[in-house]
Amino acid sequence: MRDYDEITAFLGEWGPFQILTFLLLSLSVFPNGFGGMSIVFVGDIPEHRCFIPGNLNLSEAWMNRTIPLEQAQGKLQYSKCRRYRLDVIRNLSEIFPDPDSVNISEVEQEPCLDGWVYSKDQYISTIVSEWDLVCNDDWKMPFSMSIYFLGVLVGSLVSGMLSDRFGRKAVLFGTMAVQTSFNVLQVFSSSWEIFCLINFLIGIGQISNYVAAFVLGSELLGKSIRITYCTLGIGISYACGYMFLPLVAYFIRSWQVLLLTLSLVGLMYIPLWWFIYESPRWLLSKGRVQEAEAIFQHIAKKNGLTLPEVLFNDLELESIKDKNIKSFPISHLVKTHNIRSITIISLIVWLILAIGYYGLSLNTPNLHGDDYLNCFFAGAIEIPANLAAWLFLQKFSRKLSLSGSLFFGGIVLFFIQLIPPRVYYEFLPYILMGSLTILSAILILLLPETNNFPLPNTIDQMQRMKGFKSACNHRYYLNTNEMATEVNCVAIKNEEI
Repeated sequence: MRDYDEITAFLGEWGPFQILTFLLLSLSVFPNGFGGMSIVFVGDIPEHRCFIPGNLNLSEAWMNRTIPLEQAQGKLQYSKCRRYRLDVIRNLSEIFPDPDSVNISEVEQEPCLDGWVYSKDQYISTIVSEWDLVCNDDWKMPFSMSIYFLGVLVGSLVSGMLSDRFGRKAVLFGTMAVQTSFNVLQVFSSSWEIFCLINFLIGIGQISNYVAAFVLGSELLGKSIRITYCTLGIGISYACGYMFLPLVAYFIRSWQVLLLTLSLVGLMYIPLWWFIYESPRWLLSKGRVQEAEAIFQHIAKKNGLTLPEVLFNDLELESIKDKNIKSFPISHLVKTHNIRSITIISLIVWLILAIGYYGLSLNTPNLHGDDYLNCFFAGAIEIPANLAAWLFLQKFSRKLSLSGSLFFGGIVLFFIQLIPPRVYYEFLPYILMGSLTILSAILILLLPETNNFPLPNTIDQMQRMKGFKSACNHRYYLNTNEMATEVNCVAIKNEEI
């Protein structure tokens, strides 16, 4: 029986329909570039020190001596969380008009009982200055980001099941609406707790939107375009969204106005509903043949082609109906040895990639130089990186391309500790990320090669994809009419579903 790519080969690979779909789906990923990274500016920590009430009637000289000096990051600076006891300072100021005549360092210290005063040099406000997320509460800002990634985790688990149940297009636009709506609501957060709750929901929406766009494009576009779509299409659009963030943040220094401005970008995507189509591959998996044929007819018309009189033969129609009846729970990802190995390795690799990528990206405010330029360059560097990935995937195997780039990235992380000490670095996180990245480069070699293979459509086809070392000497083809095997593989076939 013919596979999906063979059935739809008459539609062509790069016609007007594919070009429009490529551009629109790539554009839909643009907000993902700044969605998760906005916390770099929204949650940045302004310079701050204890607030000193004005009713103490202290002279300017004494007011400047109310905050103790501390050694931090190799230099002497005012304490951010402590002050001298104000009742003692006030008594001393009445006795000694000149503070230099007193050894103030011996005065007892106290926490910032009256709150903090924040520098307005860079920001009008951030969530840190809004809810005083400093000193004893300094854990709350990174925790709010952890809550976001908890949402990403939940979204990663449910987005695939939702798109399998309701369709790729419905999930794409539904989660886009979730992102936009909750980003607007987040602007009006009355407390840090509500901000975190909404951040969790935004995380669910963002990753689900990204995954839906990735899958829908992979299924709508032909096999020769998928690499270009996943690297130059999605990758560069995401990078442009990333670069868009510091450009907007440079002119908008209030966290609420910044979030509102970024969230309104999502409204521009409403018209895309009428130009992006559902995946015919998914429709066929649900037995909805007429809807799939209607989309094929539209694609053919858009590309100036004629639809064949008979698109599916009787055997293929029967097979489509069987697929609709037979469904598998998510537990099948770990039920058999072959698929379980692929699932576990993929999970570990994606986990390590997320740690490394976001660990470096969210560290932007701690780098030397201008925060806005650093953030812009961090996004801009992804454009040549995606171009390099596209070239490697065109010329080399998937495993070697991915493993090689991860190994190179891990080695570079190890060399960060050699940077001159003009900047304060804690090397351990980079050493850890470098080690994990090299580990992922090794694990990649255990995955099956997918170059020059059609996308698997069924659990049975996934079973035939072998990793670094096959359990028996054989070769399977995803097309069941082209299968060659040896007698000693019978036991493995009995394990298949």
